[in-house]
Amino acid sequence: MGKMRNESLPTAPRHGLSKSRIAAFEQCPKRLWLQVHRRELAETDAGKELRFAAGHEVGEVACSLVPGGIMIEAVPDLATAVARTAELLRSPNQSALFEATFVHDDVLVRLDVMEPHEDGSWHVAEVKSATSRKDCYVTDLATQLWVLRENGVQVRSAAIRHLNNQFLLENQGQFDGLLVDVPTLEDAEELVATRAEVVSAARAALSGPEPEIAIGDHCHAPYSCEFRGFCSQLSVQPGWPIELLPSTGRKVAAKWAEQGVVDLTEVPPGSFDNRLHARIHEATCTGLPYHDPDGVKAATAGWSWPRSYLDFETIAFAIPKWIGTRPWQQVPFQFSVDIQSECGGLDHHEFLRLDGADPRRACAEALLAALPSSGAIITYSASFERSRVKELASLFPDLRYELDLIAARIVDLLPVTRNHWYHRDQRGSWSIKAVLPTISDKVGYDQMAVGDGSAAQAAYLQATHPECPDLERGEIDRDLRAYCALDTRAMILLLDHLTQLKKHGTVDAASQ
Repeated sequence: MGKMRNESLPTAPRHGLSKSRIAAFEQCPKRLWLQVHRRELAETDAGKELRFAAGHEVGEVACSLVPGGIMIEAVPDLATAVARTAELLRSPNQSALFEATFVHDDVLVRLDVMEPHEDGSWHVAEVKSATSRKDCYVTDLATQLWVLRENGVQVRSAAIRHLNNQFLLENQGQFDGLLVDVPTLEDAEELVATRAEVVSAARAALSGPEPEIAIGDHCHAPYSCEFRGFCSQLSVQPGWPIELLPSTGRKVAAKWAEQGVVDLTEVPPGSFDNRLHARIHEATCTGLPYHDPDGVKAATAGWSWPRSYLDFETIAFAIPKWIGTRPWQQVPFQFSVDIQSECGGLDHHEFLRLDGADPRRACAEALLAALPSSGAIITYSASFERSRVKELASLFPDLRYELDLIAARIVDLLPVTRNHWYHRDQRGSWSIKAVLPTISDKVGYDQMAVGDGSAAQAAYLQATHPECPDLERGEIDRDLRAYCALDTRAMILLLDHLTQLKKHGTVDAASQ
């Protein structure tokens, strides 16, 4: 039989790659495979959408800060952008380029900013909406540099261009100094040399069957994978993974895995020196919550009456929107306050501003009007609420004295809960949303239109958009008020539960 001609052999489809697809592959080959072949399995969340929108906004401002730059549009398609980029590179009078588009070996990249040096070489800037350089950004830049060099483009310098967290907006629309460059060319060089091999491996993974990769740390770093839920459903997971232990849980799990132990209930009693881990272990194995009401009473004995339960909702913009704010500064647009008297009386106050104007002055004045002049102000993670109050105090000198007094009265229910309560259904978390279902089945966040902080921020942005209909804004107003009010109500329920005498079916602190 004669030799078969090569062109008659079946060939696998050749998949186009991009910077983001290569990054997905390096995080997890299965993530890339699912992005291309099973995109419908991806889960989205409000937080991810907010970050995407912020990145787009930062990119626009980055372009505005480079005078004379030319935007390369992908209209009608990316092939047009590639051709337009090549045309502009041949021009004798070089200008800065935005979204310059290049292809090599079916890998397409679009450069955020390219600025010409006088000698004909280029400075490349990868724009990021974060306030510092991260290792994964360097990898992204390396992929771009590899494609540029294979296209014969001389790059003399390269940087991660990120937000400057020291920038303070002083005049509307003036963003000079908002972005800073971190030189990155030297750090990227070693990675550039690996790009061809990585691309080949990524293409091989895409041409094969779905990779079999167990879930692990790579599901969370450097980015939270959108297919984590799908992979979790397919994997046989322990009922109580050791990873749920706080702080060092993953390291502890790795050590036990070497002995073939992956479930917390399989760990022998007395194996944990860490008291918190030992407490979680016992509560998980026995099904009995740990409860120390005497410890709670001692920890809260100095919390004077009336007790005010306070919770803020905030919005943070990558690009500062209001005078006197910084990138990603948390600005309170809403609060809920429940004031509880020693005899059990309850008085509710709230503030919410959805007109898009700077809410800080109105928030500060409403807070002073709502809170009594004495008594503990109870929060859940006091550093957050205290920081917001201190920021308002520094912003408004005429209100500083009273706001500083409020900040000084803030106490924290979170460490009290962490030290004196644990139910295994918390699964290693002491967030109010994890704890509340363990103490009450009558109230919860699951059925709420706004059920977490990211959803609250998304709702705020939707309501303050100029084209938001009044009816829709009214619905958002009600949803936000209900959500924030539940946060303060949950604290009341929690503290009341924690201070009750030990009930049947709990583990007493004296036994530990």
